Amino acid sequence: MSEEILDRSSVAEDLKWDLSAIFSSQAAFEEALEALPKEVDAFSAKYRGNLTDANTVVDAIKEYEDIVAKASHLGQYGHLPVSVDIFDSEALQQARFTANVLAGVSAKLSFFKSQIEDLAESTLDSVVAKEATYAAFVRQIKKSKQAKLDPNVEEALAQLSPVFEAPSEIFEQARSADADYGTFEVDGKEYPLSFVLYEEVYMYSDDPKIRRAAYDQFSKVLGQYKNVVATGYYTHLQKEKTLATMRGYDSIFDYLLESQEVDQELYHRQIDMIMTDFAPVMRKFITHLKDVHGLDKMTYADLKVDLDPDYTTPVSIEESKDLVKEAMAPLGEDYVNMILRAYPERWVDFAQNNGKRSGAFCSTTYGKHPFVMVTYTGQLSDAYTLFHELGHAGQGILSNENNPLTSARPSLYIIEGPSTFNELLLTDYLKDKAKDPRMERNVLSKMISKTYFHNFVTHLLEAAYQREVYRLIDAGKSFDANKLSELTRNVLEEFWGDSVELEPGAELTWMRQIHYYMGLYPYTYSAGLTIATQAFLKIKSGEEKVSGWLDFLALGGQKVPAEATKVAGVDITTDQPLTDTIKYLDESVDRIIELTNELNKE
Repeated sequence: MSEEILDRSSVAEDLKWDLSAIFSSQAAFEEALEALPKEVDAFSAKYRGNLTDANTVVDAIKEYEDIVAKASHLGQYGHLPVSVDIFDSEALQQARFTANVLAGVSAKLSFFKSQIEDLAESTLDSVVAKEATYAAFVRQIKKSKQAKLDPNVEEALAQLSPVFEAPSEIFEQARSADADYGTFEVDGKEYPLSFVLYEEVYMYSDDPKIRRAAYDQFSKVLGQYKNVVATGYYTHLQKEKTLATMRGYDSIFDYLLESQEVDQELYHRQIDMIMTDFAPVMRKFITHLKDVHGLDKMTYADLKVDLDPDYTTPVSIEESKDLVKEAMAPLGEDYVNMILRAYPERWVDFAQNNGKRSGAFCSTTYGKHPFVMVTYTGQLSDAYTLFHELGHAGQGILSNENNPLTSARPSLYIIEGPSTFNELLLTDYLKDKAKDPRMERNVLSKMISKTYFHNFVTHLLEAAYQREVYRLIDAGKSFDANKLSELTRNVLEEFWGDSVELEPGAELTWMRQIHYYMGLYPYTYSAGLTIATQAFLKIKSGEEKVSGWLDFLALGGQKVPAEATKVAGVDITTDQPLTDTIKYLDESVDRIIELTNELNKE
């Protein structure tokens, strides 16, 4: 990736996603945006007060799904442009206007769920008897009806959704638009710096001087915004706690886990076991990394350095297509061909440009193909990110094709399984191609530093920190920026022990991730990867067939997580999958060290 980043207008079109798959033109989008509220009014006039029998409810659900699909298409088209260029004022205005229109639509539609929740259990059972594909929807309704509010309150809350989302938007504007990270100097050379440049380039630099100088400047500027970001975050958590109380939940944890259809035992086990049992494995790996690089110490700024940077394989966008064909082949020709459509149909925004948000995501909506945002720099690590997001895309397509809209979305608990499974496929393919100890070590270290560091360390530490913040809120306490920094540092110290020096700035990690505004999302990365690892290993050993994994991808929300994972041969009701995964990683780190010793003898 170049240190000079282009403006969005200077980026080649073939590196951008093609949103015309959603609406053929801006005029078509605006026409649909204007028409949708009228369609909702007609739906309301037809069904408000009339959802009294199973036949009518089934008909209404079908019409409701059609409206929600149209709303999701508008939401995608309205919001995706600002994700790739936060400086585009027209895109920002469009996103906000679209959000307001859709909030009004959601408010007007809120009667539908309220009235269905008021139905007798026998009527709901009759809906399933008439249309079995709505079983998952009815299951979720039976749960949500226990926490329902007065219909007028539900409508008001829906109307306020843009206000409720404001803290996350303020966070994004502060870190990506308002903050000027300036430049830093190393050995007389000046380097430009931005949020994306640090997160995507300098954090991985082979030169410790550049890595550490960039970190210092990045942390210095980021810290200038800590109070406004902390205030916005506190507002966000107060909203969640207030809604939890309104809906009758004693704990914010129970409220946020309800929609995932898992309990606190699963949530806490995932965090506790990794903090306790996996931490020693990562300390061993990071100490080995320090020794290989001949560093006097391993600082927080050094954590993402490659074990063998001279052996890093560049991967062009065209070459990534070949990797998809070959590495994903175990999932079958139909799956591979489905994913390959992403290239000619331009599902993916590969571009590197000013104003593009950091990280990557896959946006899936019913009835349209997914859209993926990455910042592709031509490295193998980018191929891993692309495989991850295409894993989400594959599940999204299969779930949508095999389920009605109301039950197409899987639980958040398992959502990261398909994405990380595809990363494991890539590692397995590269490992099979390894011809010598150095190549094998490179592949294994990539698996640890990319797939597992990202999901089992970065996001898990986010989850451990987030848990402490939510415990404060549950106890009726508040926090400021300094308290958040204290909690972050405590978690980092607990995990890394004395293997990593936490220099100033490490405590600001809570300012770097949008996930904190998405409920109890961070821990699901490690949960999903645990599921993926166990399914992958069982398929490799012949204990399970790949068809079970494909069936799992197509489930959508048909089953609760504990039942869904069994389709893939994984039982998450016990700690065995996580125990086995940690053992597998420990053995992998030992193999890396063994290979290094072999290479040192040559």
